[in-house]
Amino acid sequence: MRVDLFDFDLPEERIALRPAEPREAARLLAVAPDGFEDAHVGDLPSYLRPGDVLVVNDAKVIPAQLFGWRERGGVRARIEATLHKREDASHWRAFLRPAKKLRLGETVNFGGPDGSAACQMGALSAVAVEKNEGEALLAFNLSGPALDDAILTHGHMPLPPYIAARRPEDAQDARDYQTLFAEKSGAVAAPTAGLHFTPKLVEAAKAAGASVEKVTLLVGAGTFLPVKADDTADHVMHSEWGEIDTATAARLNAARKAGGRIVAVGTTSLRILESAADENGQIRAFAGDTAIFITPGYRFRAVDALMTNFHLPRSTLFMLVCAFAGVETMKGAYAHAIEAQYRFYSYGDACLLLQN
Repeated sequence: MRVDLFDFDLPEERIALRPAEPREAARLLAVAPDGFEDAHVGDLPSYLRPGDVLVVNDAKVIPAQLFGWRERGGVRARIEATLHKREDASHWRAFLRPAKKLRLGETVNFGGPDGSAACQMGALSAVAVEKNEGEALLAFNLSGPALDDAILTHGHMPLPPYIAARRPEDAQDARDYQTLFAEKSGAVAAPTAGLHFTPKLVEAAKAAGASVEKVTLLVGAGTFLPVKADDTADHVMHSEWGEIDTATAARLNAARKAGGRIVAVGTTSLRILESAADENGQIRAFAGDTAIFITPGYRFRAVDALMTNFHLPRSTLFMLVCAFAGVETMKGAYAHAIEAQYRFYSYGDACLLLQN
């Protein structure tokens, strides 16, 4: 499909720079086959039925943005690395800025954003052992828990580019850009639909007869990459690691068999569920990488409803919601949301896509 079919104009003032407070006060646009309904996230339980299952992503965001420098001939050049996929105990794939200033085999030393040297205890550096356009495989001088601790020390919360371009990251983001369900470290972007949930909202959903199940998809920074191809067939997705354990898969299958709906909280939960489902819609235990790319024409196997934030134009995530609810339906929903002054993107409002 042509990528320009998924384009739309969004006024800059519709981009949220902070989340709603309290989180369930965010607005919710319910999109059903018979039309749209304006609500709030706190109203979500009224759209649920006894036996429904909310499936949330328990990925925890790490401070994956590292500022450092490489030195060549006595001259320093600033290098920014955004980690996006861990390969093993000491290797991460990372997006680099500016990528051209780092050669294969060169070392990047990571310290403060001013380029000052880190103290030797826990100092962090990495060698570029592979390079391609805008990206490198970095071999760090530390491994395992020691590397994890160093990233926590030197890293910064990797805010989406559309927020980072308008304000700096601050201490509040360390709380705001993490969901209530965050447990499994390694994500470098938040599963943002989950940001709306509070203990109060979870209890209200359970009181409505729904249950909550956790799955894992370690969201990569590739989720923010623009689709540069003219046709979706030519776009290459970055892979992400995910997991659904055997017991969770069994409970999800049993709930669906009993007539409950699987309600994915976020496109990340949906992607791991669809990756784990077989042709008959049975969800299997899954642990590994997925690069699933969902566009209109895809037959959904495991998910009956989707709660998600509003996404970037021409993005793989907007393509996914168009596949779920229909291109014209979603273009109409987004036009309504813009006119009604909904807040967009990671810290913005949400929509609930219902198929029945």
